[in-house]
Amino acid sequence: MIDRAALLGAIGRLAAAMEREAPALNEIDGALGDGDLGITMTRGMQAVQQGMAEMPADLGQALLRCAQAFTKTSGSSYGTLFATGLMAVAKAVKGRESFEASEVSGLIAAARDAMQARGKAELGGKTVLDSLDAMAKATAGLSDPAEVACAAREAAREAVEAFRERPATVGRARIFAEKSRTMRDPGMLAMTRIVEAVTGEA
Repeated sequence: MIDRAALLGAIGRLAAAMEREAPALNEIDGALGDGDLGITMTRGMQAVQQGMAEMPADLGQALLRCAQAFTKTSGSSYGTLFATGLMAVAKAVKGRESFEASEVSGLIAAARDAMQARGKAELGGKTVLDSLDAMAKATAGLSDPAEVACAAREAAREAVEAFRERPATVGRARIFAEKSRTMRDPGMLAMTRIVEAVTGEA
């Protein structure tokens, strides 16, 4: 069961992980983009962490606050998409103080669809959408929390490697399409680190 306590624990782990991973994320992002992905995630999670004490038990309201805090610190496209995904999940669990692991697949899919609509991108473009799609499919039909967490982590890891040899066709990275063929996508790698931290395996 995922409740307020679980959310607060995940926020703490994610904030620490993003600060730790920031240099690596900035470096890989610098080869294909602005080089500020690590900064974006670190600042966003610091803002979210600052509001932990006042986080309500209503998970919809709590996640909405997370999205709002993240948005205030970042004007980057990835930060905007991340907040959009959080808002989609917040809407899905509005008025509830917990949800089951069996619902995770549907919530990831909701985040994916909202981010896809906001970014106007298609699946297969070597973006974070492909990571989310892989995780939604891998966790479908699972209900054991440990199995869901493991499936999500492995799907994210496998997706970022599966797309490594493909050219980027979306966003700024598409300008460096040929160069991107040999690289992991920064957004997909960031999502892998996010999932590892949230599920307790940093």
